[in-house]
Amino acid sequence: SRMEWQPDEQGLQQVLQLLKDSQSPNTVTQRAVQQKLEQLNQFPDFNNYLIFVLTRLRTEDEPTRSLSGLILKNNVKAHYQNFPQAVADFVKQECLNNIGDPSPLIRATIGILITTIASKGELQTWPELLPQLCNLLNSEDYNTCEGSFGALQKICEDSSELLDSDALNRPLNIMIPKFLQFFKHCSPKIRSHAIACVNQFIIGRAQALMDNIDTFIESLFALAADEDSEVRKNVCRALVMLLEVRIDRLIPHMHSIIQYMLQRTQDPDENVALEACEFWLTLAEQPICKEMLSGHLVQLTPILVNGMKYSEIDIILLKGDVEEDEAVPDSDQDIKPRFHKSRTVTLQHEGGEGEDEEDIEDDDDDDDDTLSDWNLRKCSAAALDVLANVFRDELLPHLLPLLKGLLFHPDWVIKESGILVLGAIAEGCMQGMVPYLPELIPHLIQCLCDKKALVRSIACWTLSRYAHWVVSQPPDSYLKPLMTELLKRILDGNKRVQEAACSAFATLEEEACTELVPYLSFILDTLVFAFGKYQHKNLLILYDAIGTLADSVGHHLNQPEYIQKLMPPLIAKWNELKDEDKDLFPLLECLSSVATALQSGFLPYCEPVYQRCVTLVQKTLAQAMMYNQHPDQYEAPDKDFMIVALDLLSGLAEGLGGHVEQLVARSNIMTLLFQCMQDTMPEVRQSSFALLGDLTKACFLHVKPCIAEFMPILGLNLNPEFISVCNNATWAIGEISMQMAITIGRLGYVCPQEVAPQLQHFIRPWCTSLRNIRDNEEKDSAFRGICVMIGVNPAGVVQDFIFFCDAVASWVNPKNDLRDMFYKILHGFKDQVGEENWQQFSEQFPPLLKERLSACYGV
Repeated sequence: SRMEWQPDEQGLQQVLQLLKDSQSPNTVTQRAVQQKLEQLNQFPDFNNYLIFVLTRLRTEDEPTRSLSGLILKNNVKAHYQNFPQAVADFVKQECLNNIGDPSPLIRATIGILITTIASKGELQTWPELLPQLCNLLNSEDYNTCEGSFGALQKICEDSSELLDSDALNRPLNIMIPKFLQFFKHCSPKIRSHAIACVNQFIIGRAQALMDNIDTFIESLFALAADEDSEVRKNVCRALVMLLEVRIDRLIPHMHSIIQYMLQRTQDPDENVALEACEFWLTLAEQPICKEMLSGHLVQLTPILVNGMKYSEIDIILLKGDVEEDEAVPDSDQDIKPRFHKSRTVTLQHEGGEGEDEEDIEDDDDDDDDTLSDWNLRKCSAAALDVLANVFRDELLPHLLPLLKGLLFHPDWVIKESGILVLGAIAEGCMQGMVPYLPELIPHLIQCLCDKKALVRSIACWTLSRYAHWVVSQPPDSYLKPLMTELLKRILDGNKRVQEAACSAFATLEEEACTELVPYLSFILDTLVFAFGKYQHKNLLILYDAIGTLADSVGHHLNQPEYIQKLMPPLIAKWNELKDEDKDLFPLLECLSSVATALQSGFLPYCEPVYQRCVTLVQKTLAQAMMYNQHPDQYEAPDKDFMIVALDLLSGLAEGLGGHVEQLVARSNIMTLLFQCMQDTMPEVRQSSFALLGDLTKACFLHVKPCIAEFMPILGLNLNPEFISVCNNATWAIGEISMQMAITIGRLGYVCPQEVAPQLQHFIRPWCTSLRNIRDNEEKDSAFRGICVMIGVNPAGVVQDFIFFCDAVASWVNPKNDLRDMFYKILHGFKDQVGEENWQQFSEQFPPLLKERLSACYGV
């Protein structure tokens, strides 16, 4: 056999020094370490030194050895394809030989290293890996068995799909039966690994697991009462996933599974309780939920309610005892990335609401989303919410007796959980709650002034869930007191309360719409005052509340007094933010709503806003071009900047109407739009088509020269795979066709001699386009033109006269002289063809059309 690699003593010392330095907190030292690492990576056998320290250098302390392995792992991630064969082989062999190191930390590090090599597409080129790891499971030595299982579990997590494919000759056929044997192992750590490995294959319904499904389920039941919490957690997780993919196999045992899960949802270990609580969430989505659970509601309800209390650790993390923190600046990680919702035109332009298919966000219990993202409290609340939607008012007999005790409890933690319960059931149990609301809503409004911030914030959320009912009552009873208190909470000294109040107020605005008009002055004073008070995170929510207000009250906002209050702080923020700042997104969305609402009232502010939007689009397109040409030298742009800017331009076009014309005239927006309409990202195209439609309505003059170029692109996007893109493209085509029809009609009015001879070529599409718009000046002038042309060339309309009749009938009340023109043409046609022919002709009319023409024009 060839000579085994040995480290050079001086090289080894150098590597050890590097490992020591990299544990230093000093940033200068850290930078030196990075440089040194880059140098050493030029030497191929540097990686041999790293693995040597990890697996052989038992004289060193464990953290140093583990660190050596983690640096090696990063090298594997970045440069594995450049490792010489001998180095790769040495690393692999050392990993397998030392997977049973006595130190749990070293075993785990080797496991991570093995998985990283495997995930570099190396499972195929390391054929001995899986068989050897499976073999090592049989070792008498606990460390070897545990280390191999640890590595196998990571491989199963990372590569579950690959393991269940033909690429590796279906190793699962051997692995799964093998794992199942270890469910009975005497070590809890090993039992836990074994279940975790099999669990990776449930959701994908791996064939090898399906073939052994009954053994698997029996083995899980055997572990139900295991004393180890990690084992219990994995058993619960398995049952929850089986509920999703193999409920047929669980149904025969469902009664005892439910009993088991009721116990586990109260497990002393919160991680186990959380996994078990997921069971109720998943069960609620199954059609058999109602029949399986109705007998158990009496036990389940108090358990879920109990899980909705804040745990002590939550209260500490949430700083539940800190009442005033509004002066503490936000840290960046407090602020979640937000996603801009692109503009969809569907029906909103016809006055209907057309924002359906994109509302995937659910706002359930987002009262404490900055904390550890998912916990028993949230899971219990979500479960109660979905169960309330399944059982509706049948849930109330189990809940109401509990609620009384909670809502008036002297301990704030219990009272708080009662308010959360009330909010969680709002959607599902609304009908049954109505009789209690006249008493509960005032109590909740009082809770808005509680001395505990966490009680005030949950009261905001719960009240927002009942906003629909509040708005349906006479305003003085509940809406006015609720609004008064919520506005005070918007100015609360506690940031969490500010956030909850702002979100709740936005919901109230959506429900109340123009009911808010009498209070506008008071509302705006509060929102504007909050501008000076809020830290970073809540400012973003404040923009949303202002935008929603504008959407809800519309043109009622267009009063000099209101504009004076609202616009200066918005424009001040607008000037403060740089073009690269993501805070522009919510501000641009907010301004888009404000511009649409204010209409001509926005004119004094439109110029700089318009210019900046065009600049944002231009910058993003330029950056995308640079990136496409030299992806190694340039960053990919964040296209959200462009999407949000296009949407604000739409808002301006919609709000300002014809006034937007001079802005468009002085910019290259049509050229930019041509590029945006061809962008690879669907959301960019979606917003471009919305803007094109809005510009077509506002200033067709500038769209007209581009139509020949634009129409083919619109046609390409009539693809229902991207439903919103397709909707907006269709809408834009419709708007353009309408304007073209109107243009033809007007041309015919000015120079009928030139246009009338073409009448038979366009009369039919012209009539079908124009019958769809409401009476207005544009429609009036277009119809006058058509009537004049029919006078010049009556023969041009004969073939399609029924379409003309239909278009005439689409008028609700034309001006008198236009009505006379219609009368003359209809009677002229009737006289010309004669009574008998007219009867035959009008037999083809739909009943409604026949009625209209007879009533309005006596034909």
